[in-house]
Amino acid sequence: MKVLVALMIVICCERLVASEFKIPEVEDLPRIDRSSPRPPREVLRNSAYILKFKKHAPIGEGYVILTDHSEESYLRSLEKLAHHRKGTLMRVENLAELYHPRSLHPLRDKLVALKPKYVALAPRQETYRENMLLGAWELLTTLDDDPYLDVFPGILVAPSPEIFAALIDRSIRYRAITANELQPFAISQVASNEETRSLQKAGILRKVFASYGIETPCLAVYTPEATEAPELNGEKSWKIRLRRKGDFVKHFAPELSKVLREARLVIMHGHGIPGMSCSIDIEGIPPDSRNEVILSGSCFSAAPKESDFPRMTSAPGGYQLAPRPAFATRYIEQGATLFFGHMRLSSGFPHLYPVLEKWLSGATVGEAYQQLINGIIDLRGFQSGRYVVKQPVGRRRMPQNALLYVIFGDPAIRPFESLSAAAVK
Repeated sequence: MKVLVALMIVICCERLVASEFKIPEVEDLPRIDRSSPRPPREVLRNSAYILKFKKHAPIGEGYVILTDHSEESYLRSLEKLAHHRKGTLMRVENLAELYHPRSLHPLRDKLVALKPKYVALAPRQETYRENMLLGAWELLTTLDDDPYLDVFPGILVAPSPEIFAALIDRSIRYRAITANELQPFAISQVASNEETRSLQKAGILRKVFASYGIETPCLAVYTPEATEAPELNGEKSWKIRLRRKGDFVKHFAPELSKVLREARLVIMHGHGIPGMSCSIDIEGIPPDSRNEVILSGSCFSAAPKESDFPRMTSAPGGYQLAPRPAFATRYIEQGATLFFGHMRLSSGFPHLYPVLEKWLSGATVGEAYQQLINGIIDLRGFQSGRYVVKQPVGRRRMPQNALLYVIFGDPAIRPFESLSAAAVK
């Protein structure tokens, strides 16, 4: 078990060994939990496995919003959502200090009394940070006696009152996307001739959607090191080759731009830093698009403006970190309703795919988010008192990094109608 966990911790930072490029069926990928045998090393290096989710019934049926906003403009939006969900708006002084006993214990008692099914966390921009999220896990795993999340969570955050109000309005109006309306788009980054795991994941997604009769346009962005890397063939498969390592895509050819703008679902695999995901710059996010649901497997795709963790100067892939807006933040500004990402170092496909899979079965945002975090808690053995990093050490990867997945969105939203029940025309 210890060997498995150690290998899983470092996989996103390793390079794929040279091997034949293969696109497996998703059914052939091992599903991993605490009791699983250790997969072959190549499977781990290639991220060719899937985390097993952990189901756990929520403690009730209610809806609660936790916020530390005090501005009337933000509160009006939250009251509107609370009214729509027939829920309760609870204000706290500082969500970034939620884990302090003076805040934690009274809030726990109130939540137990309210018995929520969904809990939406609505932090201020400055309190959206790692210990805010880890403090929420400390609170929301202790509403009953087991170590798992006891509610379905989601996060509502935006950089201005106007953008926040628009996000809330989109959330209230949102209707589950049908199979005929889905229009997925897969983006991958090919980092070198050997590191092709992101391209492989685009191929897997294309197979998955094809099994339901859904076409998946794909874009592969090749870095200068990927001179002889494999390619995905077929119609609606685009390639962009970068001349220099520091180049990021900010513009698309007209035909590609049109297809990307029309996608309702965008899925991205590859390296990332604040301001870039899979070699796509935040300036390349299409304005006035139909991109409603975005899943990014990149590191730092939902990075906070201020971090509780030690500063990093470089990221996997050899990219230098700079203080730029997160990819998630810009996508919310551009009109997205849901965004899956990570605050820091992401493991990519093994944790992204089961969220997508759960949503495509008709589950809500919060149910998939809860089962993801519970699966990680179960795999890593996290318990109460071990979530918040109060005195971080200078390591790139602390154990709590695994828990820093973020889903921006109302937890009660159902992103998609169930594909298993859909008749795709």
